[in-house]
Amino acid sequence: MSALIRHSSSGIPLSFIVKNGLAEWQEQQPIFLQNWLNSCDFEKQGLALVVNPQSGALSHVYCLVHSIDDFWLAGDLANKLPAGTYQIQECEQQLEQIALGFMLGGYEFSEYKEKSAVKAQLAIADEVLFERLKQQANAIYLVRDLVNTPAADMMPQHLSQVMADLAQTYEGEFSEWVGDELLEQNYPTIHMVGRASENKPRLLDLHWGKKDAPLITLVGKGVCFDSGGLDLKPSSGMRNMKKDMGGAAHVIGLAQLIMAANLPVRLRVLVPAVENAVSRNAFRPGDVIKTRKGIMVEIDNTDAEGRLVLCDALTEAQNDDPELIVDFATLTGACRVALGTELPGFFSTERDVANGIIDAGMHVSDPVWQLPLFEQYKSLLKSDVADMANCASVPFGGAITAALYLKEFVEPKTPWVHFDVMAWNIRSLPGRPVGGEALGIRAVFNYLQNRFK
Repeated sequence: MSALIRHSSSGIPLSFIVKNGLAEWQEQQPIFLQNWLNSCDFEKQGLALVVNPQSGALSHVYCLVHSIDDFWLAGDLANKLPAGTYQIQECEQQLEQIALGFMLGGYEFSEYKEKSAVKAQLAIADEVLFERLKQQANAIYLVRDLVNTPAADMMPQHLSQVMADLAQTYEGEFSEWVGDELLEQNYPTIHMVGRASENKPRLLDLHWGKKDAPLITLVGKGVCFDSGGLDLKPSSGMRNMKKDMGGAAHVIGLAQLIMAANLPVRLRVLVPAVENAVSRNAFRPGDVIKTRKGIMVEIDNTDAEGRLVLCDALTEAQNDDPELIVDFATLTGACRVALGTELPGFFSTERDVANGIIDAGMHVSDPVWQLPLFEQYKSLLKSDVADMANCASVPFGGAITAALYLKEFVEPKTPWVHFDVMAWNIRSLPGRPVGGEALGIRAVFNYLQNRFK
């Protein structure tokens, strides 16, 4: 990632021209440049490389864009520009977002293949901005890397190592409860979901920050692979289930960003990490489990396991009275049906917090969309043999009923935000290659940055 930018005040000039002002702008340019742009069909191609006629060296690059405020206007340039260092011209207010979009477009998951050589770089003169760009890109790269890693190499023990390394890097504290320790410490649903796997279930716990700072607790669904359990998924539904720990990846990436920026908060990160596997001791439809909070839950479907591991973690999250709990989870297909794969939905018990996150997301071009905690649907979680079922009796409103299930484990006094994210790009877009993706973490970070100054 760091190879995509360099701390420098010089580079080949890179200019962005707004399409609806192209004709007027072009008329003001020297005849040589006008002829060159026409000869290379700039209006159609959208990219023009201008060469110095004396030296033959690249002297300027022009890029045609629809809007200078488009966050992703440079998202493809890292892979299109020839080798060299480039300096963005006349976009001081948009420089940070353009540079970050450029860096995210240069991402490549290369753990299992030879990495492509980095050719194009951006020169960033401001040292503070240079460091901030690295922090943001590193966090998003981390999320993408974690989600893209095959499940065999990203099981609960691997997530544990990632969080332990993060704690060591930023002088935090890390602890975990593994296997039957979960039962001893009263995390029964995490143990139940993960007990069928040879990769032991774990609750991962990271603490960072000064003890007198406001406490923010992040909770991430860490289902490292989801077969569906005994309610087995079809092969098409199982193919990308390495991404089912995307919620954990999001909170780990967000935590890294918070710690790297040294926000004045106290941070706790809880990740229930499991594999939902099939074995002779797998949990079954119809089983009843007593959760950490004491609520008796009937298992209607073993493929609704994410909310089960999250409910114990959410109960634990309230032990030290945080000012805010934010959880991320790849929880429901219903949210994808409602909003598509590229717009993350979220729920919140606090209107001011929700509005703040929405506004913060719009400010940094990381849009999020609030969905309602519609209490009328709570009755759909009714069970005849327990306090509630783990999923609704009908398929409608699935994202809402899943959120309402989780809400039962959050105390009314605790402000809570629940993100239901895809964590995966199903199509290639500027700056966003197919594969693992971070959705909403820049919005939440910007909100926290604004709130806790």
